[in-house]
Amino acid sequence: MPTRDTPWPAGTPCWLDLAVPDVRAATEFYGPVIGWTFLDTGEDFGNYTMCQVNDRAAAAIGPLQAPGQPSFWTIYLASDDLDSTAKLIVEHGGTVLAEPFEVAEFGRMLVAQDNTGGTFAVWQAKGEIGVQVYNEPGALVWEDARLTDAEAGKRFYAEVFGYTYEPVPGAPADYSTFAVNGEVAGGIGGLMGAPESVPSHWIAYFGVVDVDASLAAVERGGGTVARGAEDTPFGRMATVVDPWGAVFCVHSELADG
Repeated sequence: MPTRDTPWPAGTPCWLDLAVPDVRAATEFYGPVIGWTFLDTGEDFGNYTMCQVNDRAAAAIGPLQAPGQPSFWTIYLASDDLDSTAKLIVEHGGTVLAEPFEVAEFGRMLVAQDNTGGTFAVWQAKGEIGVQVYNEPGALVWEDARLTDAEAGKRFYAEVFGYTYEPVPGAPADYSTFAVNGEVAGGIGGLMGAPESVPSHWIAYFGVVDVDASLAAVERGGGTVARGAEDTPFGRMATVVDPWGAVFCVHSELADG
């Protein structure tokens, strides 16, 4: 099981969380779908609940912070200097929605939009690095930035986080992997066939043991399957929507992979 106990390199997707109107109901949905166990951090932290794999943090679910706030999975990118990152975001056409602030002794964070309107967060670790397990069932295995203007977005993330890009054979022409310090860390491109009305966004891929079993759990739990399971050169995957409207993908290795 790949695990990590030291801060992630700057620019790496290092955490993700979901805000919902009913945290308990969300744990009841996601437990069977992803295979998580849960740890409630208590009232002092708004019952922010850790999603765990073998007692290691994989993600979190918390309450909505404002009435009418939409539910979606927020991807956090690592930073060694949050204040400098905030300046770079603005200098290169992005918007800081929530200025840098302290999260107890755990770290500092901000919330921003890139120059195409895609929302993300940034995390500077202190006591908590973010994701402690990865590339395993129950953990984050991939993430895409799906943008209304892929080339503009690539320029933004290169200038702010130092991303470098490589095309992916067989993928849409505007889709590339992005790398941090030479290590591939995710994908970035256009909206991947979504309607033009869909705004720029990041989407998380969670590893699961069995995609088809997870889809059945999604439907039993009141979610919907937006794109059914299909085998690809990169594994078996599907796109789903939870009961609160948050979109995510599930992924498993192919039987021979």
